[in-house]
Amino acid sequence: MACLLNFPVAVPQAKPSTGKPPNLFPNSRAFSSLSLSLRLGHQKNLLGHRNRSLRKQMGATAMAEERQPLKIMIYGAPASGKGTQCELITNKYNLVHIAAGDLLRSEIAAGTDNGKLAKEFMDKGQLVPDKIVVMMVKERLMQPDSQQYGWLLDGYPRSLSQATALKEFGFEPDIFILLEVPEEILVERVVGRRMDPVTGRIYHLKYSPPETEEIAARLTQRFDDTKEKVVLRLHTHHQNAEAVLTLYKDITVKLLKNVQVNSI
Repeated sequence: MACLLNFPVAVPQAKPSTGKPPNLFPNSRAFSSLSLSLRLGHQKNLLGHRNRSLRKQMGATAMAEERQPLKIMIYGAPASGKGTQCELITNKYNLVHIAAGDLLRSEIAAGTDNGKLAKEFMDKGQLVPDKIVVMMVKERLMQPDSQQYGWLLDGYPRSLSQATALKEFGFEPDIFILLEVPEEILVERVVGRRMDPVTGRIYHLKYSPPETEEIAARLTQRFDDTKEKVVLRLHTHHQNAEAVLTLYKDITVKLLKNVQVNSI
């Protein structure tokens, strides 16, 4: 049974679709039949809510139908289906999709001040400091399209310090979505992933095998898509998720293992 995100938001004119990514797990069961709209009904920050006395003071005409853009954060382990969910949520609610990794690469390619600083650390084989990435995310969230349409922040923040920094800048989500998939399923998905170096397409040996033997022969596997390294990455993910949830526990909705990957 699909899990529907029914948010009370005004829908602006849709932006052109960029196309949907291939569904690597067409036979996956749904995460859960949990209705996010019911959970949202208990949140303190329901969009569109206005204090009755304030409406009388300021005038019903000015406040009647005003709605704030929707702001969502989504967090999930590697191979949890987060990319597909982001695509579906972004298209359904016309949100601006912001992924920290993509943002970092684009800033470097554009030669921005933050991009230059980040490149200096990357060229030395060092991790980019939180303060640089946070500034990149902050500036992207302040762009006109994010302010007008609302945003979906993908896989960020990843630590309590990053979440706290965003909060200090005034950026807080209306809802924090946590995707939960059993570890054995995540390991199977990651270990079976392969990439075609010619086309860049991602395959899965079980769920989305290559069409021909020629393609199968040239497929490559990421160096860290092994069971041992996946387990370590999942351990880190769980630690980070627990830390971040301490800040967003009152607005967190967990999607369990029973929602179809191509449903929201």
